[in-house]
Amino acid sequence: MKILMFGRGVIAVTYGWALEKAGHEVEFYVRPGRAAEYGTAIDLELLDARRRLRGRRVSEKWPVSYRESLEPDHDFDLVIVSVQHYSFAEAASFLAPRVGRATVLVFNNLLVEPAVAVEALPAGQVAWGFPGAGGGFADDGVLRAALLPVVFFGTLGAAPTDRAHAVRTVFREAGFRIRETTDFRGWLMIHFVGNAGLHTQSLRLGSLAGLTGRPHDVREAILATRELLHLVEARGVDLRRHRSDVLPFTAPAWLTAPALAWLFGHFPPMRVVMQSHANPEELRAVCRDTLADARRLDVSVPRLEAAEPYFTA
Repeated sequence: MKILMFGRGVIAVTYGWALEKAGHEVEFYVRPGRAAEYGTAIDLELLDARRRLRGRRVSEKWPVSYRESLEPDHDFDLVIVSVQHYSFAEAASFLAPRVGRATVLVFNNLLVEPAVAVEALPAGQVAWGFPGAGGGFADDGVLRAALLPVVFFGTLGAAPTDRAHAVRTVFREAGFRIRETTDFRGWLMIHFVGNAGLHTQSLRLGSLAGLTGRPHDVREAILATRELLHLVEARGVDLRRHRSDVLPFTAPAWLTAPALAWLFGHFPPMRVVMQSHANPEELRAVCRDTLADARRLDVSVPRLEAAEPYFTA
């Protein structure tokens, strides 16, 4: 399959690498002028946990291909979009007249209504998924990231299309386990507010890594997320359909906080994600937009409001 990764972010590079290793032809779309700036290869320091629980370390200089233009008659089979949530509208607007015959995999964090986010794209050509990976580009230009074994897929209510099934097959054959969610709209909202709750504390501490080994601060993040679940309900999500997803936030915090604090610091793939994240503006934007949505719907979120000084511009 010929695959276009939209942009050169952490998720695009991590999964682009995995899909190319699985035999697919991968290119990156970047803004005009960026290809020369990026060079012909990406330095990778990956922890690949698809087949080993604690991960397999990969260190290589990966040669890549960039393109700075995209015409509607291109021959890509799949376009994967994973950008910052506040950049998705721009990405969708750019792609709308250029999709061609490709399937577009929305592999993205979103707080806005998913159906609204993709309304410019051909409805029959959109598939929904979410990555299980993370990390960041360090000051030395090296991407340090962890690639987890699970990838999340779902729909907005209808059964998966043939295109969506084909995308799942691509990831499954690349060694990923698929977790299916029928209410992907609700899943995305729960994931987004979970991030916001976590970042009430990570921003206060100065980094995601600051949460490792700190059960008290993780407990505060859990309680912040528990408050934010009321926002998810106000958006019309039935949390009973997502019991396993909300369990870390609804179970007794005295039990879950120490477990998560240990996981952040001692489970190697998670430790890499926590230590390598390098975009604090992303974390601030998640909190800002979540708080704005809570105020719009008049939902009380006192812990997020108390953290506002850490994420206001």
